Amino acid sequence: MHIPDGFLDGKTAIASAAIATVGLGIAIRHVQQTFSARRVPLIGLAAAFIFAAQMLNFPVAGGTSGHVIGAVLAAVILGPSAAVLVMSSVLILQCLMFADGGITALGANVFNMALVAPFTGYTIYRLVCRVLGGTLRAKLTGIAFASWCSTVIASIACAGELALSGTARWNVVFTAMAGIHAIIGLGEALITSLVIVSVARLRPELLQESAELEAKPAYGQLLAYGLIVVLGLVLFVAPFASAWPDGLEKVAEALGFSGAAMQQAVANSPIPDYQVPGVGSSVISNILAGLLGTLIVFVLSYVLARLLTSKSNSTKSLT
Repeated sequence: MHIPDGFLDGKTAIASAAIATVGLGIAIRHVQQTFSARRVPLIGLAAAFIFAAQMLNFPVAGGTSGHVIGAVLAAVILGPSAAVLVMSSVLILQCLMFADGGITALGANVFNMALVAPFTGYTIYRLVCRVLGGTLRAKLTGIAFASWCSTVIASIACAGELALSGTARWNVVFTAMAGIHAIIGLGEALITSLVIVSVARLRPELLQESAELEAKPAYGQLLAYGLIVVLGLVLFVAPFASAWPDGLEKVAEALGFSGAAMQQAVANSPIPDYQVPGVGSSVISNILAGLLGTLIVFVLSYVLARLLTSKSNSTKSLT
């Protein structure tokens, strides 16, 4: 669902960027005020996992592929504001380093997948849990439904941006985007639920409201295992991801506006299309790109969260 350069007109790109900037600023301030320093490494781990997971395109109907967004997963474990920080870090890195999503459309992509997806998904998750109760089964039901909804709602937001830009008519692009992402959302729901089941078995306290982590040594072990799993996904699974066009690309082809995408990116990316230049094997090139991106997004997200919580703790100590 990453919108490339050329699909949005100037007014829509500027408006979405402005809204995304305000939303990200609010999220950063909330994380700074409320997020526990002990939980900071989770932000880095979540960003690394979501970056790796988004490389794993899975095939769906009609020669189309999809990938998880990961917004509900991050929101349930970290809270919606921290999820905004995680998703924004992933999207910005994907755009600047891998040319995955256009620079002119970065604001729209952040709005759709880093703001709309986590907040709508988390709201739906909480509503379902309020109705069904706080059991693990109720939470999994809420997570699955919220994950599906977040994918569809984010795709509708994308459709609205395309319609406002005059790229496609609203009634046509709305039906196409919502329809294909309703199918992709099933994969999102399944994968998110499976990850949450694993978390519930290993660290059930992470699914509790205002969860406090236990001793740091136990958490360090969780972080180490988590990074091993993430790097394993990049190494052993990402090279076999589906090469079929994703939902937005398929819709663009079907509706005839795929040619609007700029053939030359606004700015050159060092590792375009997740292929490290100069490496002969496309598989090895893809693996190297994935490993590099995973480590970079982990470090950047971790450092940013650490700086935010350190500043917050310094402010509290002064008061």
